[in-house]
Amino acid sequence: MTSEEGPGLEACALRIGLPHELVRTLELLTSAYALVGQDGDVAYSSPRAQTLGLTRRDRIAIAEIRDLCDLVSSDGRTREREMRVPRPPLGRGQLDIRAQIALLRQDILLVIVEDLADERRIEAVRRDFVANVSHELKTPVGALSLLAEAVLSASDEPDAVRKFAERMQIEATRLAHLVNDVIDLSRLQSDEPMSHAQILEVDQLVGQAVDEIRVLAVASMIEIEIGGTEGLRVYGDSSQLLMAMRNLLTNAVAYSPANTRVSITVRRPNGVVEIDVKDQGVGIPAHDLDRIFERFYRVDPARSRATGGTGLGLAIVKHVCRNHGGECTVWSEAGVGSTFTLRIPAYDGDMSLEPGQDESGPIISEEGGTS
Repeated sequence: MTSEEGPGLEACALRIGLPHELVRTLELLTSAYALVGQDGDVAYSSPRAQTLGLTRRDRIAIAEIRDLCDLVSSDGRTREREMRVPRPPLGRGQLDIRAQIALLRQDILLVIVEDLADERRIEAVRRDFVANVSHELKTPVGALSLLAEAVLSASDEPDAVRKFAERMQIEATRLAHLVNDVIDLSRLQSDEPMSHAQILEVDQLVGQAVDEIRVLAVASMIEIEIGGTEGLRVYGDSSQLLMAMRNLLTNAVAYSPANTRVSITVRRPNGVVEIDVKDQGVGIPAHDLDRIFERFYRVDPARSRATGGTGLGLAIVKHVCRNHGGECTVWSEAGVGSTFTLRIPAYDGDMSLEPGQDESGPIISEEGGTS
């Protein structure tokens, strides 16, 4: 057995007489696979198969797959089966896999195994997302229905009608925010999340994001400060990055008491542009930090309802960073405040290009990478 797919597979193919064309095809497989003789010995195991625990000591380690191999060897019929099996070698945890077994020739079987964990996880996330959206929509829609009935019942009482109408306006605004956030999140998860990427000046992005939330900050008596390194550039989608910064700034203002400060600071360590949004707000309890980027998760549901939060803002921020090859990190302490940091690869391409100009094949520095 070999741990390197290239030369190891070639050597195995020569030893057992596989056609060159078949070897080239096997090298394209991204799934775990193994070549197994009729005696059950593994002639070759791909690195992915070894990582998954499919093979061990030149044998198929999963009994259910060995049984399928015996059936295929006996009648020559290709078989495919999904199964949940104990994870080799210790049997701790479960593997959800799809096994496909075919007879390449009379004495050689091809065993292909796909790990269904990611596929199942994505399906579960999609299912939960639909359920969560349905649940979140029920509240404002139900409230609007009840308020409309109340307005009809109080049609002869102008003060009551005005009170109910104001409440209807609040619920309608909340519903509009929720719908817009769901649309934004679905766009971020589309097949072409960076279709409008350009070279962007970080200073301009930060300035525009601050301008867009300045009215909210003034109304909340929050001071906004901008600082850090000037003249930095990134390669990205301006609308996405603005959305992420706006969401972080809006959260910082909404969760901060009056007469405090929100600062946004830009710097560039190790080829990565970091944008810190720091507040002096209520902070986030330690047990909530691991979940705040989940869709619809709210640290304080009551406060979110009061501020019109949808629970999707930080999920949107996470996806924007991921689309740009970066990440968003957070430091927070309850009662002290929070600092959210956007980390995006810096642009180090041809600086003769003007900001906003597209470039074919941009060079994005990955010095230091994104952890």
